[in-house]
Amino acid sequence: MNPENIVSRDQWLEARMELLNREKALTRERDAITASRRALPWVKLEKKYVFETDTGKAALSELFGDRSQLIVYHFMFGPEWREGCVSCSFWADTFNGIEPHLAGRDIAFVAISRAPMSMITPFKKRMGWDFTWVSSNTNSFNADFNVSFGSDHKPEEPVFYNFRKDAFSPMDEAHGTSVLAKGDDGTIYHTYSTYGRGLDITNAAYSYIDLTPKGRNEPGEGNPMAWVRHHDRY
Repeated sequence: MNPENIVSRDQWLEARMELLNREKALTRERDAITASRRALPWVKLEKKYVFETDTGKAALSELFGDRSQLIVYHFMFGPEWREGCVSCSFWADTFNGIEPHLAGRDIAFVAISRAPMSMITPFKKRMGWDFTWVSSNTNSFNADFNVSFGSDHKPEEPVFYNFRKDAFSPMDEAHGTSVLAKGDDGTIYHTYSTYGRGLDITNAAYSYIDLTPKGRNEPGEGNPMAWVRHHDRY
């Protein structure tokens, strides 16, 4: 890699301060968006979901533990797949160790996939992860949150994804993050979901990559994340 623009330290500092002003404006706008996110109305969940876990079955309310908030990562891993999604694994590599910090702010964390625990558990062990991961194989949770389109899904068939009715998905599973809250009476509510590039802010590796001169350096056409591998295959 060769430098394209070499300047003096003073010139660099001037350019850096100009960029800093833009970064600060972005931070203020992000804070305003975060406040609007917290102010979104809630939707009551009517269904009673039961999940498979490492220790048996658990109702959705049990995934909260003693917390009143739950972050769900919709991990792409279908029951007919051989292993978890490479891109989701890229995200999941930053999950280890996060749960105690979230718990300190009254938040529980869980990854949910349609694959059964008999597939999730060995893959999780292979990848060296310790975050909570459960299976929705026996319920409609993933479909209800618009991240599963059925095992017979065809790429050319439009689906509802990322709040669009005419979206297209090359696979039968998609990723996303949802936030749930539990009322004082035990009622569970859906407060927020984000999909696609809305998840960028939750990927620590991308945040660091974006600081570098080359940046993501991903192709403009085709799958921009074709470079990503499971971390044991680089």
